Amino acid sequence: MKRKGVGFSLPVTVVMLVIGFIYFASVFTFIDRWFSLTSSPGIANAAVFTALALMCVYNYSIAVFRDPGRVPLNYMPDVEDPESPVHEIKRKGGDLRYCQKCSHFKPPRAHHCRVCKRCVLRMDHHCIWINNCVGHTNYKVFFVFVVYAVTACVYSLVLLVGSLTVEPQDEEEEMGSYLRTIYVISAFLLIPLSIALGVLLGWHIYLILQNKTTIEYHEGVRAMWLAEKGGQVYKHPYDIGAYENLTLILGPNILSWLCPTSRHIGSGVRFRTAFDSIPTSSETKP
Repeated sequence: MKRKGVGFSLPVTVVMLVIGFIYFASVFTFIDRWFSLTSSPGIANAAVFTALALMCVYNYSIAVFRDPGRVPLNYMPDVEDPESPVHEIKRKGGDLRYCQKCSHFKPPRAHHCRVCKRCVLRMDHHCIWINNCVGHTNYKVFFVFVVYAVTACVYSLVLLVGSLTVEPQDEEEEMGSYLRTIYVISAFLLIPLSIALGVLLGWHIYLILQNKTTIEYHEGVRAMWLAEKGGQVYKHPYDIGAYENLTLILGPNILSWLCPTSRHIGSGVRFRTAFDSIPTSSETKP
């Protein structure tokens, strides 16, 4: 499902320009200098890097244009539903979560985005670099994009360093100033991008293994503190085990984990919890 009213975005334009620059520098400067694009190793590296770049652009485009998840107009929480053992409530008053701005109840894990000016299902955060929220329907493609982006940045850095080990030819000496500019800009982009995206990837791997969103992590810190203060132990209700958490986000088929598939994600208004497998008192009686 695509979003409505997607217009020009400077951050998105910057991201696309950076991807384009790194691609052309890696293929037509680093690979060409190190291996030559007419050799078998050069063609192979160019093909692999092109595939990486295409996957980056494809997943990034989906993350930008896909709607992160809208609350159904007819959504109404059913507190008597035995299949929904968890109902999120307000911190004050204990009422079911209701969005005054959108005039509807909030499903579990949904939050109102002040930038998008609406509620988003399983909202993780609003990302200026995709000009969109990262939510229920586009979280996987956002994560997969980061995976490919980190891989491409590290790959490009290796190509950059490797190409510097090659003795410059006569025609390259004449283009020395041009090449130096490409190398300086590339290093200026690749080093901080590799670090920043690597940290972001590590953070979201941690969140996926815990089945948390960024918002839920910060809420969990407070809940854990309050639980310890009251002599209790806090457990994130949506954490059903590391592998199960992975399959909920990336899909049941490991071969499709790095593909932008999303048929497995469900409606976004109901989620499996750690309480689903706990038998009720009636079930434990002989």
